[in-house]
Amino acid sequence: MAEQSCLVTNDWICGEYLRSRSQELTEATVQHIGITVVSVLIGLAVALPLALLARRGPRFAGPVLGLTTVLYTVPSLAMFSLLLPLFGLSAALVVTGLVLYSLTILVRNILAGLAAVPQEAREAARGMGYGPARLLWEVELPLALPAVMAGLRIATVSTVALTTVGSLVGKGGLGNLIEDALPSFFKAQVLAASVLCVLLAVVADLLLLGLQRLLTPWTRISGGAGAAPAKTDAGPPAPATVEVG
Repeated sequence: MAEQSCLVTNDWICGEYLRSRSQELTEATVQHIGITVVSVLIGLAVALPLALLARRGPRFAGPVLGLTTVLYTVPSLAMFSLLLPLFGLSAALVVTGLVLYSLTILVRNILAGLAAVPQEAREAARGMGYGPARLLWEVELPLALPAVMAGLRIATVSTVALTTVGSLVGKGGLGNLIEDALPSFFKAQVLAASVLCVLLAVVADLLLLGLQRLLTPWTRISGGAGAAPAKTDAGPPAPATVEVG
């Protein structure tokens, strides 16, 4: 008697599904990556000026941090519903929602990184004739990179997960496959799409960690100096403890 196909028996692990639906899985993965990358990059581009505005003083920090926090608390279904009249059922709807969700993490970590820059470094740069713009780009932001990259890693992993919610409008990457499989409880598709989503998050985090180590070699040098116990650096402060003003 011939053995039944794993697709017929609806097994969780099914190599036949991977072979027969490889193109579908690839397209969904590419869409998932595309939406995630675009959302995070736009979020970073929006978060930087907001963080610079917030650090000008409490009268700016309160509204900026308050607004980004409120946006983060809005449920995804409600967020997409509010954006629907503006963007329709498009990828722009999903990207905009993901950008808004990323702001609270990115803005706070950028602020934390800038607050951790030693005042001595600023004074030395000013003494060398650095203006505000040059001071920001050549001194403050490079020294703030560890905190900024930490926030970027968190925002990226969160965005990978939240992208699946875009399946509500048919633009959820791997989330589309999960949603399509749930009514019939297609086990192989649910498992394959879920595992790919987890792998995307892990790979993205590792890539950003590698980029962080490449861009901040001084953190490895200070971390490897185990023979100097006198002074330790606890790293950038947590975003929640940032004081502006």
